[in-house]
Amino acid sequence: MGHWLQRNIVEPGKLPLLLALTAFVLTFLVTRAVTRLIRAGKGPFGNVEAGGVHIHHVVPGVILTVVGGFGAVASGRHGFGAALGAVVFGIGAGLVLDEFALILHLQDVYWTEAGRQSVEVVVITASLVGLLLAGFSPFGVDDVTQGELQGRASVALDVALNFLFSLIALSKGKARIAVFGVIVPVVALIGALRLARPGSPWARRFYRRRHRARARALLRAYHHDRRWSGPRRAFEDWLGGTPDPPRP
Repeated sequence: MGHWLQRNIVEPGKLPLLLALTAFVLTFLVTRAVTRLIRAGKGPFGNVEAGGVHIHHVVPGVILTVVGGFGAVASGRHGFGAALGAVVFGIGAGLVLDEFALILHLQDVYWTEAGRQSVEVVVITASLVGLLLAGFSPFGVDDVTQGELQGRASVALDVALNFLFSLIALSKGKARIAVFGVIVPVVALIGALRLARPGSPWARRFYRRRHRARARALLRAYHHDRRWSGPRRAFEDWLGGTPDPPRP
């Protein structure tokens, strides 16, 4: 276990990534705790306003992300500067992605049903960075050896095939599988082989005249959503807070 930590996490090249991930997760958790207290009217916290304008925390988040990102790039992968830049970047990214839904919809949907998208994006981002720390590389190209470097055509083919599988999974309406498939190749392959979700570009293009395939896709999507939508919503409510009920 100690050898694994030393090789995959504590090594100098990955320390900034570990610091950025830790700062990102802690910032999100603290921010959600503060906003839930503000929503409940408890504690000394309150909304920040300037000149009658509500300053969302995505604004300082963008500033910190820019400062931390450029600082980390300028400092390289080693030293105190790289570590500090990674922490600042992680804090800024946590503030920005906590209000991802507001950026997407260009309106304050923080405590609405659409605001769940922020929690989903944060969870996916943290999971992907965690996979990178665990040793997975994008498109499955891990620890390229000298022999593999000599056969660049084989490596390029592996990358292209995995990217193609991820695109197919995305066209089938499986966005989460497509994103994770970029890091873990077998996930992209599974998403590319399974039935498409109803209403996805793949289903509209290839299931239009295949009535049996369309019916199977509808049935599978119904069972999948019935099984997983409840637990997923409960987890998101626990992590990010329960959205306000829709207005009549």
